[in-house]
Amino acid sequence: MQSSSALPVRQGVLYVAIAATAWGTGGAVAAELYDVGGIGPISVSFWRFLTGLGLLLAAHLVRRSRRPETALSLRATFAANPRRTLITGFGLAVYQTAYFASVQQAGLTVATVVTLGSGPVLVAAGARLTLGERTGAAGTAAVASGVAGLVLLMGGADGSTGPAPLLGIGYALLSAAGYAGVTLLGRFSGRKNAGGAFESTVTGFAVGTVCLLPMALLEGLLPDTERPAWTLGLILYLGTVPTALGYTLFFVGLGVVRATTASVVALVEPLTAAVIGILVFGERLNAIVLTGTALLLFAVLFLAADEGAGRAASRRAPDPGADHGQRTSHPAMRTKD
Repeated sequence: MQSSSALPVRQGVLYVAIAATAWGTGGAVAAELYDVGGIGPISVSFWRFLTGLGLLLAAHLVRRSRRPETALSLRATFAANPRRTLITGFGLAVYQTAYFASVQQAGLTVATVVTLGSGPVLVAAGARLTLGERTGAAGTAAVASGVAGLVLLMGGADGSTGPAPLLGIGYALLSAAGYAGVTLLGRFSGRKNAGGAFESTVTGFAVGTVCLLPMALLEGLLPDTERPAWTLGLILYLGTVPTALGYTLFFVGLGVVRATTASVVALVEPLTAAVIGILVFGERLNAIVLTGTALLLFAVLFLAADEGAGRAASRRAPDPGADHGQRTSHPAMRTKD
């Protein structure tokens, strides 16, 4: 896969959008596993992580055999920034497990929309405080639209989508906090070139798998065997498409896309989940929930406009280090070597 340092911005946005679409199918598969496999959200997360980790390790070995001079070793990636790996793995475990618990309690559509709708607000605040990323008028409108949509969703959710919608929304907000932390850390690491994006994904999932194992054992690790082929197929899909493929593309895209923009482009996920929830699971969305969902999706357009304006301004700005043979970059951009 193309390194993030040579990746065009538009391609990075496309990678994030593809990842979000893949993630949008993950909640539906988890909901099916609850019924078919008889396991809970922690065990579903564990099997997702374990399967995805196996696929990522296999892909890593192929990369190392084909390009030994450029592919980083997992040991070197971990040693370069062990704190980053541990935080990423823990954040992924919290994010995914809380999301699956939210799906169980609030329904697929509400859980996904609240998780990814509140994510941009948390990411925007964190990016402003920790990364120095500024948002223009379009970015401010995106955050406002996201907040308004989230408020409507929290007020309009009822028992038609899940057994305990308010509890599910609480889990979704916890998931959003984990998502925001992983997004900000991935963006910061992408700027600093702290290891390869792919290798960091592998090590992060290894840590997440270890974190989930003891809790999954307490919850009940093994699924029912009434329909073993279907259960195995669901687990393999969950580990392959939304996990191994989705997170690899996401972390590579974060190397060139601002954290706030990436979080809002990822709102493609609730759109995918909403379609599946309505068509497959028969979830009913009232007018308030539909309005809130629409406001969250409008935020995608606002942030896309803000991203283009920010990069255009960066290209027009004079380089204060030009007289000294130095290259500088916009505070919100990744330095190009």
